[in-house]
Amino acid sequence: MHALTIDELLDKENHAWEEVRNILKEGQNPYSIVSAESESASGDTLYRLQVSTKSYLGTVAYETGGIVFDHGWITLLGAGGSGIYGSLTSWNGLQEPASVPALWGMLIVAYDAAGGFFGLNTGRFGNDGQIYYFAPDTLAWEPTEKAYSGFFGWLAEGDLELFYQTFRWKGWQDDVRKLQPGQVFAYYPPLWTKEGSGETSRKAPIAVAEAWESASSK
Repeated sequence: MHALTIDELLDKENHAWEEVRNILKEGQNPYSIVSAESESASGDTLYRLQVSTKSYLGTVAYETGGIVFDHGWITLLGAGGSGIYGSLTSWNGLQEPASVPALWGMLIVAYDAAGGFFGLNTGRFGNDGQIYYFAPDTLAWEPTEKAYSGFFGWLAEGDLELFYQTFRWKGWQDDVRKLQPGQVFAYYPPLWTKEGSGETSRKAPIAVAEAWESASSK
């Protein structure tokens, strides 16, 4: 099957970008759109992914370098840009150099400051096409029962505070702002231990690629 061209993937009539922008504007969660490094990077990302801009995934890949949610807690990957570690292609073995080793059957689309990862299932767990979350408190990939579009809506308007309540601590916003691009927190004791928790564990910055080693081995 031949690859679709960038022009074929750019669905000008049904481009989802305005819809995506409206969801962000109407959502309760703070966000920052990072510009893509270049127009060629946007087109290249779209081409390598082979997804249309009429999809949320395609429009995020083409229109953004990435989107940072909730004071920097969650990084949604796009074409790559300033302050974003990697891109949808470099995280998923679709370009060199790779940001991290790719994971078979999973398209990584986001990561968080706790060392959690969000991946679109492309065969690793059957063919349900939903987003899975690698949870640092269980060291397992857990189904979210959301497709990418539903996941995007959750990032914009979902109760992130509730979802992350055991991972966070008083003053986490200030600590997250101090992270460098490509850094997340390691917890000591780890979240998966009985003693580990967002409030009581000591936190220290580590490279997200280091945190990825746990997720990619599962």
